[in-house]
Amino acid sequence: MTDTIHDEPHDAKIGEKLNWLRAGVLGANDGIVSVAAVAVGVAGATTLLGPIVTASTAALVGGAISMALGEYVSVSSQRDTEKALIEKERRELAEMPEEELAELTELYRQRGLSDETAHRVAVELTEHDALAAHLEVELGINQDDLTNPWHAALSSAIAFTLGALLPLLAILLPPPEWRVPTTFVAVLVALAVTGTVSAALGGAGRVRASLRLVIGGALALAVTWVIGVLLGTTVL
Repeated sequence: MTDTIHDEPHDAKIGEKLNWLRAGVLGANDGIVSVAAVAVGVAGATTLLGPIVTASTAALVGGAISMALGEYVSVSSQRDTEKALIEKERRELAEMPEEELAELTELYRQRGLSDETAHRVAVELTEHDALAAHLEVELGINQDDLTNPWHAALSSAIAFTLGALLPLLAILLPPPEWRVPTTFVAVLVALAVTGTVSAALGGAGRVRASLRLVIGGALALAVTWVIGVLLGTTVL
């Protein structure tokens, strides 16, 4: 019995790690679809390799920077909010410790502990580290492990780039007549795989999640290819 308990994953960061992994999968999906759509659209307009390489590379670089910037701004805002909440809690503990102890006791009582046990736990945790206890129970924050916007930005940029490399290679390596079909197949297979992984991480239905991604990706590629063909015949 003891060995079974020790073997179970009780790490409090497991949920957070899964969220990061899920975000990485979604970032890769963005890279796959957006760069593939650009590549297929240009390939529909021209068979010249130069414009295809230029447009696809620009989409990859621009998309990666956009993803990184968006994630940096989002996580920076979250980190600023967490810091403000920590300072507010620290100030309240200094100014009204009795009220904060009563609040912590009530929070544990709401979690199912008896009045006596809730009070005892609140007192012991307050004596050990009052701020950490309140941050964890009230706000779900660990002051020693705040979100890092630079890590988030770098992770998003890497995930997007890795996803974007697949359609870029699929459109560049085959001969001209096979570029678009190869890219279609490679992208749809990749989306099916990432959809399955994302669903597994989130505990959702894998078939439905994969179908949503595959259908959406196929639609995006088909539309951009048609637009490319129409522009190629009317503009170029």
